[in-house]
Amino acid sequence: MTPMKLQTKDILTFAVELGLTMLESGAEIFRIEESIIRILQAYEIKHFDVYVLSNGIFASANEDADDACSLVRHMPKNSVNLGRIADLNQLSREICDRKIDLEEGWKRLKAIRVQDTYSNKVLILSCAIGSGCFCYLFGGSPLDSIFAFILGALEEFLLIQMNRARFSRSIAQIFGSMFVTAGSFLTSFLAGLALQRDKIIIGAIMILVPGIMFTTAIRDIYNGDYLSGAIHLLDALLTALCIAAGVVIMIFLFQHFGMEVAL
Repeated sequence: MTPMKLQTKDILTFAVELGLTMLESGAEIFRIEESIIRILQAYEIKHFDVYVLSNGIFASANEDADDACSLVRHMPKNSVNLGRIADLNQLSREICDRKIDLEEGWKRLKAIRVQDTYSNKVLILSCAIGSGCFCYLFGGSPLDSIFAFILGALEEFLLIQMNRARFSRSIAQIFGSMFVTAGSFLTSFLAGLALQRDKIIIGAIMILVPGIMFTTAIRDIYNGDYLSGAIHLLDALLTALCIAAGVVIMIFLFQHFGMEVAL
C-alpha cells in the first residue's frame, strides 16, 4: 500500500467522519455536502464524488487513479445539537484556511464528539420552564403555567427514562403526550381548580413538537435535496401525528370511563 493511497484514504475518512458527526447533530444536507467538499479541496483531492442522505453518506475519491477509495457511512438515528454543529463549522473553516493539518483536525474532531452534553437536571429544568412559558404565551393564567411547569418537568423525566430503556422515538412521543393529557385532567379533577386544561396541554407538549426538524426539511427541499427533505418532512409529520394520537387516546380513555374531559 503506497503512502499516497494512505493519505487519500485518511483525508476522505476524516472528511466523511466530520460530515457524519454533522449529520448526527441535525445539520442540513447542503451544509454537510459543502463541508466535505471543501475539506477535500483544501487537501488537494481533485476528483471526488459526495452524496449525502438524511441517514447516510456515500463518498469516493480519485476513482480513476491508483489510490482510489470509497466510503459508505450509515447513520440510523440523529438528534439536534446546534453547539456541536457550530464547532464543526469552525473546524471546517480552519481546515479550509490551512490553519491546521490533518492530525490536528482528527484531534479536534474527536474532542468535539466527546463534548459534554447538558445534564438531565438541566434538561428537566429547561423543559419545565419552556412548558410554563408556552402555556402563558398561548393564553394560560399564571396558575395554569405553574401546573404546566410541573408537568413539563415530569414529562422530560419520563422521556429520559424511556430513552434509557431504548423505547422508539414514536412510542416515547405518544406516551409523553398521553402523560401530559392525563396529568392536566387529573390535576384539575383532584385539585378542584378551574384550570384551562387545553392551555396546559399545549404548553407541555410544545417540547415534543419537531420545529427544527420541519425547518430543516423545508431548507433541504429549497436547496434541491428533495429526497432528504421529503424524509425529514415525513418524519416531522409522523412526530406530530404521534403527539396528536397520544392526546386523543387519553381523551377517549377518560370519556370511556364516564369522566367529563371537555377542553
